[in-house]
Amino acid sequence: MVQKDLKLTDIIKQLLERRKYILGITFLTAIGTAIISLLLPVYYQASTLFYAASPDLASPEQIFGEANTTTQYYGTDSDRDRLFSIARSSAVTDFLIQKFDLYKRYDIDSTHVKAPYRVKEQLLDLYTVEKTKYDALELSVEDRDPQIAAEMANAARERINEEAQRLIRESQQKMLNTYQKAIEEQSTYLKTLEDSLKLLRNTYGVYNTESQSEQLANQLASEKRQLSFDKARLKRYLEMGGVPRDTIRYLQAAIAGREQSLQDVESRLEKFSQGMSRIEMLETTYEEISDKLSELQTRKNQLQTALQSGFTALHIVETAQVPTIKSRPKRSILVIMAAMAAFMFSVLGVLLYENYKDDFR
Repeated sequence: MVQKDLKLTDIIKQLLERRKYILGITFLTAIGTAIISLLLPVYYQASTLFYAASPDLASPEQIFGEANTTTQYYGTDSDRDRLFSIARSSAVTDFLIQKFDLYKRYDIDSTHVKAPYRVKEQLLDLYTVEKTKYDALELSVEDRDPQIAAEMANAARERINEEAQRLIRESQQKMLNTYQKAIEEQSTYLKTLEDSLKLLRNTYGVYNTESQSEQLANQLASEKRQLSFDKARLKRYLEMGGVPRDTIRYLQAAIAGREQSLQDVESRLEKFSQGMSRIEMLETTYEEISDKLSELQTRKNQLQTALQSGFTALHIVETAQVPTIKSRPKRSILVIMAAMAAFMFSVLGVLLYENYKDDFR
């Protein structure tokens, strides 16, 4: 191989000598690329822009104004990631395939064993979801029909909203079921307490601890005072003498009756005291459970209202409009790039040939 030192003038001279060859290849490549690009299908791209909404908008605390924090209308990064995952999920792609009959639209035999894979692969080539630098989500769909492209983009966005709402409602329904189970358990417990209170009241005769306690205490004090008074009268009569025997007997009988009555009151008071502490404890527990049950019922009703109320999982910034300009192919760019590539490779080929042609002989 002969080593040659080339000057710029030599290179220019060689290229000028082969200019027809270089320009011919470049021209033919440009013409060929233009013809091929005319055969390529034309696609239109429609895009819709939206933000993730905060799930707090669907919470009972926010709906009924019981939240301790300021209402957040826009979602966090995790909410945005959730929408992004939903957008790429089968729930959305399968919906689009069915709604717009994409097997027929993409000319795919639906009976083929790989048809579901192929139609989804074709859709995902034309369907994109991206996060913008402003934390929004941009959903774009390409199709040969600009009207269909816009309809698919808007339909996909609405499906994402529905799926996100479904996830939130499922979480709320699980919580609602938990509340319902807790209410049933507390109601059963409350009924048990009610039966126990009824049994204890019948057993100990305690129906109103406060009033009955005061009544028995007053009755006991009254019986004691009357008994002391009768005993004092009997003692005085006996000391005085000359008191009729019938009067003494009557007073003694009265004292015996007072003593028996006092024993009855003391017995009732003792029985009342035994039951009162247990009943008061059960009454306190009954009130606590009753309050808790009332709170659970209120929470359940609020959650039920929230579950049935309308809310959005995303905030729409821009709906997809019917595009008027095609997204691809960019024929002029294709022709220019192909012509430039052909020109560069032609120049390189000429230089290699002119400088190493002797070695090929």
